[in-house]
Amino acid sequence: MLRRKIVIPIVLIAVLIIIAKSQYPKLYIASGYGAKSMATAVFVSQRDPQLVQITDLNYSIVKYTKSVIDYERKSVTTSFWGLAKQTAVYREGFGCCLVGDLSADSLQKIAIRLPIYKPDGVWHIAWPNGDLIKDTVYPEIDTLKLKMAVNAAFDSPGEYKKRTAAVVVLYKGELVSEKYAKELGITPDTRIWGWSMTKSIINAMAGVLTRQGKLNIKASAPVPQWLGDRRRDITINNLLQMNSGLKWDENYGDVSTATIMLFRSADSYKVAIDVPYQKAPGTVWNYSSGTSNILSGIMRSLIGNDKVYHEFPYREIFNKIGITSMIVETDASGNFVGSSYSYATARDWARFGLLYYQDGIWKGDTILPKGWVAYTRTPVVASKGEYGAQFWLNKSKKLPDAPEDLFSCQGHRGQRVFIIPSRNLVIVRLGFSEKAFEHNEFVKGILAAIKKN
Repeated sequence: MLRRKIVIPIVLIAVLIIIAKSQYPKLYIASGYGAKSMATAVFVSQRDPQLVQITDLNYSIVKYTKSVIDYERKSVTTSFWGLAKQTAVYREGFGCCLVGDLSADSLQKIAIRLPIYKPDGVWHIAWPNGDLIKDTVYPEIDTLKLKMAVNAAFDSPGEYKKRTAAVVVLYKGELVSEKYAKELGITPDTRIWGWSMTKSIINAMAGVLTRQGKLNIKASAPVPQWLGDRRRDITINNLLQMNSGLKWDENYGDVSTATIMLFRSADSYKVAIDVPYQKAPGTVWNYSSGTSNILSGIMRSLIGNDKVYHEFPYREIFNKIGITSMIVETDASGNFVGSSYSYATARDWARFGLLYYQDGIWKGDTILPKGWVAYTRTPVVASKGEYGAQFWLNKSKKLPDAPEDLFSCQGHRGQRVFIIPSRNLVIVRLGFSEKAFEHNEFVKGILAAIKKN
């Protein structure tokens, strides 16, 4: 009996130790998510950290983390009940990144002055290059229905379910409706996370490089580490369409290649290119954040100059289409985290969608090459009509009440830029959750408010 009393506690302790060891690495995912998100929200978006805690970080086990903000050093250290501490720092021009095993001081010495074109008095420059909105009256729009559809996207007073932050609706290129969750501190000037909508920015960068003759999507991906094995057959097109055949694990509930890349590594490109071969390229579609970061690293190499690379999306895309708030963040190694880290106002996300609605042309300036948007919207065979090139499609009618020609940028926790050419619409919804938010009903309501021409 005495022996049994001794053995049982020992076994329980052993089991607890095994569980703790297996689960402890997951805590770094939570603390990394918390530190990075809080740092960007505070130092890039200038938001109230208390509101950030109940919006951005009220998620999964991240809600149990605690963040300490150092305003003088512009850093955030987050832990899970004092364990698995991770620190993120702000760097001028680069946004925020996790420090990992590197020195925060050395990282913060690296800064750039972004070539953001922001003319004085943007409120006096006509939309879309500025923020002066025309009082255009479209007889086909039922303004009351449109207002009701937009209002329905937000929580009622006292509720916190849909957690929508902002909505912007463009019709025929003009801004016809917008709303912001002011009670959550969101205004037209608030930069809001895009998460995986950043992948669509990678698409735009690839399009510009293609127009410039510096990128050939049919060519093999120029990754030196792949030349000695079967990964040498992977093309740029395979990466854009996410059918590379790499053995990628897009699992955010555990320690995976995705979470290691985003929350444990200083070099997102290196983590992604180290993923092994699994299937022949072009045969299997596998949603992979890693492929977006491989493309980002490839573009860095092709451009061949870090200053030009870091200024590239601003000079070649954002400045030309009136986007002045967008920040695409880098990792500690200087790679754009093309899978996940971009922040902009709702209006600027709408401008990005408008570029694709206008077939890559902006006020007569060809930003994306002819045929690029059509290529972007071409379904990847293995995706069953759900995916194109770093954009989602509605060929499979995942949104049953929306037209099949809808294509969209999509991000974690319900970030969306819907582009519907047949209905002359660009619709932006940004938020902090999508558990209680019905994207189909949202789009359906807006469509119902506008008669077909």
